[in-house]
Amino acid sequence: MMLERAQFQIGAADWSQLPPDRGREVAFAGRSNAGKSSAINAITNRRRLAFVSKAPGRTQQANFYTLGAGRYLVDLPGYGYARVAPELQQRWARMLSAYLQNRAALRGLVLVMDVRRPLTPLDRALLDWFAPTAKPVLALLTKADKLSRQQAARQLHAVCAALERSYPGARTMLFSAVSRLGVEEAHGFVAGLLGGQGEAPAEYNSGAQRKAPG
Repeated sequence: MMLERAQFQIGAADWSQLPPDRGREVAFAGRSNAGKSSAINAITNRRRLAFVSKAPGRTQQANFYTLGAGRYLVDLPGYGYARVAPELQQRWARMLSAYLQNRAALRGLVLVMDVRRPLTPLDRALLDWFAPTAKPVLALLTKADKLSRQQAARQLHAVCAALERSYPGARTMLFSAVSRLGVEEAHGFVAGLLGGQGEAPAEYNSGAQRKAPG
């Protein structure tokens, strides 16, 4: 399948180093230590495509993974890591906002949030940057295996309600790289955006995904 063919191509530390703005891209963004690398690995069915580290702040550039035929997955720098120098945090913020607002090849965004700490001010700022594009967003509530079924369901309901008010086009689902909850659905969302029509599958255009762990 297409996503399983992903291979690292280039890392960009600032806007000038980005590949040419053509083709199709789906970007993954999230706070440091939210489980972004684990989500990318699970969705692509690759064990070490994106480096997983227990130390937050590991991704310090935009990593482009080519799928061939002008299609890319983009692992954006993690944000919100307090130990990163302020000037570097500001540089990342400028790059993220410019990329999300102006990148023509960008077809959609996967926002990765720890289910126990979703929708932080930085997550909301990122959505505010991206909202004017009206492009699809999938909010993954990762590490769902860390909560009980009832707790996870409550978090999912709260995030769905919040996004319905502030970013009504977003879709939300529980996700766990450990239990594989939501992996197949997220894979379908990303593959759909990178496919021939450049749109998410129809089931993602009819409301938020509300799948609780079983």
